[in-house]
Order: sequence, then C-alpha cells, then structure tokens
Amino acid sequence: MSARRSGPKVQGFAVLARLRPYLPTAALAFLIFYFGFHAFTGDRGILSSNQRDATLVAKTQELVKVRAQRQDLEMRARLLRDTSLSADLLEERARSLLGFADPRDYVIRMKP
Repeated sequence: MSARRSGPKVQGFAVLARLRPYLPTAALAFLIFYFGFHAFTGDRGILSSNQRDATLVAKTQELVKVRAQRQDLEMRARLLRDTSLSADLLEERARSLLGFADPRDYVIRMKP
C-alpha cells in the first residue's frame, strides 16, 4: 500500500524535475509580458499619451491665466507702495473697504 501512496508523489516530482529547466524562461517571459502590458496601458503608458497631451494643454492655459492675474496684482501692489502711491487707487480701495461713496457717485448694489 505504501507503494501506491508514494506513486503519485514521485510522479509529481518527476513532472517538476522535467519542467525545472524551463522555469527561468517562463519567469522571464512573464516579466516581459508584465512590463510590456504596463508600458502600453499604464498611467504613463503609450495609450494614455492623448490624455496627457490634453492635460498639458489645459494646464498651460491655466498657467497663462494665473500669470496674467499675478502681473495685475503686482502692478496694483506697486501702485500702493509709499514711493509711488496712486491717489486714485488709494481712494478706490479706501471706499471699497470702508463702504463709503462720494455724493456724486452712482452706487449699484449687487448680490455677492
């Protein structure tokens, strides 16, 4: 009876011994497939390049808007410095912050 129990185990080891020379090749083939698959379909893969290009265009447009906004704010800050104080800009900011208006001004109230 012990010969019958050891028969399938010995047969399984024989199959494993026969496949052992092919294991490094199979592992290498699996790695090539894995990295190749992710090179095409991954987040930075070849197939997602259109999405990256669209994102790049959107971010470039946003950068242009932010730079224009920054230049406007820098110009306004420059006008509020002590060395080159603009009376008109100072009056405009004081009125908007304090909520006052000149009697000759037309005031249009808008909901925030």
